[in-house]
Amino acid sequence: MSSRRADERRCRPVRSVLAMPPENLVTERLRLKKLKPADSKAGSSVHNDNWFDLLAINYLSQSLQAATGLKSMMSGYESLVETTAMMSKRYNTKTQQKLVVKALDSAIPKFILDLASLFPLLIRTLLPQSQFTREYFAAFTTVFFAWLIGPSEVLESEFEGRREKNVVYVKKCRFLEQSNCVGMCINLCKMPSQVFIKDSLGMPVNMVPNFDDMSCKMIFGQDPPASNDDPALKQPCYKLCKANQMHTVKSSGQCI
Repeated sequence: MSSRRADERRCRPVRSVLAMPPENLVTERLRLKKLKPADSKAGSSVHNDNWFDLLAINYLSQSLQAATGLKSMMSGYESLVETTAMMSKRYNTKTQQKLVVKALDSAIPKFILDLASLFPLLIRTLLPQSQFTREYFAAFTTVFFAWLIGPSEVLESEFEGRREKNVVYVKKCRFLEQSNCVGMCINLCKMPSQVFIKDSLGMPVNMVPNFDDMSCKMIFGQDPPASNDDPALKQPCYKLCKANQMHTVKSSGQCI
């Protein structure tokens, strides 16, 4: 009887499981984690800032912090976004816009402002609101402000019955993409920039953001519509708005 049981044990099929060593299991989990589908940032733009870009970004961020008394422990563009996000939480919209204008006035080096306004000033004296000045500002923006708004190009538009290159087209605005907030775009970029460019450089500009694809058009020579008539100010905010995550927005979904 005992020999029969021994024979049965010998004849039973062997079932084994090939186990992965613990260290390999950890590595595999990390690999799978990296392959996990990305969140809302999927397809986000990559900006390789050079030394000038980083200098300008950090200087603007520090100017905003100096104007508001806020402090960001980050650096680079993350510092700029964090500072503006804190501003959107602490101040009302009018104060936000005034503080940004003040910071821009102190942050942008004087020689850049001089370059931007010198030649157009001479031309405006002879030909106010000339085609040259509008095209000059459009070209100037694409060269000197890519660090702030991202890559852009100059487009033609019809202005007073003729074609001219007075429009800057930003395919995906860096600030809007990073902040992911309609209210921050309006109050910390669009509105104060329109005021600053008009008051400091004498050039009216209408900034027209597209909140569907995060593009933007800057139309030089065109006055922006009144706040009550501006479609951009009637847009609801994004569901993943960073400012929305920090504080409660209006019941309409707007954070402006």
